[in-house]
Amino acid sequence: MPRSHAYAHWHDHANGVRPTALMRDWLTDRASLTYKLMAHCEQFRVQRLHQRHAFCLADEYAAIALPSRVRVQEREVVLRCDDEAMVFGHTVLSLASTTTEWPFFSTLGERSLGTTLFHDPLVRRGQMQYARLYSNHPLVRRMVAAVGVRESGNESGNESGNVLDNKRATSWLARRSTFHRKGGVMLVTEVFFPAIVALRRQP
Repeated sequence: MPRSHAYAHWHDHANGVRPTALMRDWLTDRASLTYKLMAHCEQFRVQRLHQRHAFCLADEYAAIALPSRVRVQEREVVLRCDDEAMVFGHTVLSLASTTTEWPFFSTLGERSLGTTLFHDPLVRRGQMQYARLYSNHPLVRRMVAAVGVRESGNESGNESGNVLDNKRATSWLARRSTFHRKGGVMLVTEVFFPAIVALRRQP
């Protein structure tokens, strides 16, 4: 199977994806990613790409206790620090999920999902899993399309090169975990842009 395969292999330990020390710190921290990003930039922003019904990915349905690859509620965002893309967020939950289980999900808009999950005493987080995603993976295709050439530093006039020459990147590190509330289950996947390792905590 080629390295750029479209099906991710998820590991229960970060060693399975061989991260650098800096990336390991971002990958394995179980605290709120939102608050960690906020501590590393002057302005944090959630860019909502969409929230819709869509088919879950082939490696997702079992994680949220579905019998097969079916339509789910899907939300995708880009988390930005000082307007630079740092994380692509992908969330899915069953269409059968109720407003009792996840009362806030449909009204998030451009608010961070993490600020809600980590403040709710009824929410329990499951085990983290880690994967190295390659160019043919659906989430990589979506995240690259979402930031476009602007983040790669050429045609738009923004030459910041935020994603550390994302066009030349060969793989992207990701993590995912389930969240449980009143019988409902939500799967949150976060794919990290390489430039995240350059962030420094604000004084």
